[in-house]
Amino acid sequence: MDLNQIFEDAGIVINSYKPVHGGDINKAYCLQSNGIQYFLKVNNADQYPLMFEKEMNGLNALREHSLITIPNVIKCGKVKTRQYLLLEWIEKGQPAKDCWLNFGSRLAMLHKQPRPFFGFTEDNFIGSLVQYNTPHSSWHSFYIECRVMPLVKMLVDAGSFSKEDARNTELFCKRIQTLFPPEPPALLHGDLWSGNFMVANRGAVTIFDPAVYYGHREMDIGMTRLFGGFDRTFYEAYNETYPLEKGWQQRLPLTQLYPLLVHAVLFGGHYISNVKGIIHQFSQ
Repeated sequence: MDLNQIFEDAGIVINSYKPVHGGDINKAYCLQSNGIQYFLKVNNADQYPLMFEKEMNGLNALREHSLITIPNVIKCGKVKTRQYLLLEWIEKGQPAKDCWLNFGSRLAMLHKQPRPFFGFTEDNFIGSLVQYNTPHSSWHSFYIECRVMPLVKMLVDAGSFSKEDARNTELFCKRIQTLFPPEPPALLHGDLWSGNFMVANRGAVTIFDPAVYYGHREMDIGMTRLFGGFDRTFYEAYNETYPLEKGWQQRLPLTQLYPLLVHAVLFGGHYISNVKGIIHQFSQ
């Protein structure tokens, strides 16, 4: 792949570049330009149409409403069949003493700002899958129609879900309204696992690779607990700033169902049995 065409389209003169990790579906590079570093992501524009434009919109929404450090978008563009996202380079660092405290309280402050509906202004992506964000007035209808059922249908079509699994899902969906405590819509990162945050060189956390939408705030919390990596102080600071409703730990499987469904569709294996177990547990 000739990156020079992308450099020219982005309007930057690059002295050198090297590949770095950028996720499962992207090529990523650290660029050097007259003493300034940039982070570049590239992938197939035909296979994942407008993916980086939607990621840019998500980053900008988070930056507008959050005190958490969000990478600045330099340029989003397309050259032939390749799309790219050019971001500021943020250097890794060591956590400051109040790093986790600030991270937890700032996420809580983001969630504390009510949004007008459940959904978002556009569909976007979570991983390589389209994430549907059709506006809804209720969380349970949004969660069913835009999160659970589209992915369950993919599992049924692939033969990974039986008729019994599909029936359990229908029972689960009928119970959703009674399982979540009422909450106003909050702007969510949407994919807040340990691989999508980093301690920057000034000791504070930066978050990236969002899959934003307006949703139930426990969804972000559930994602942080799915694969670990978040300090206890993070949750204490969050709860101090914007206390979670009683029973949130017991609802973690409910909030983790969506990302586990994403993993089940993309990777199969034990993720399929994980989602079947959660659906069965909460359909009784």
